[in-house]
Amino acid sequence: MQPPASITCVDCLGECRLLTYAPEDGFKPGDIVAYRCLDCLDRWDIELAEEDLA
Repeated sequence: MQPPASITCVDCLGECRLLTYAPEDGFKPGDIVAYRCLDCLDRWDIELAEEDLA
């Protein structure tokens, strides 16, 4: 399964896009993925939970 392609930035409410490439064996709960905000350029490292991959 794939994590969301974009999330909302908690600082500026802009759109954050996924930076992390998919591993060969796919994403699993507990993996860390990075997002970058298109507006404020903040980077967010998120630990994936089971519901993120559903």
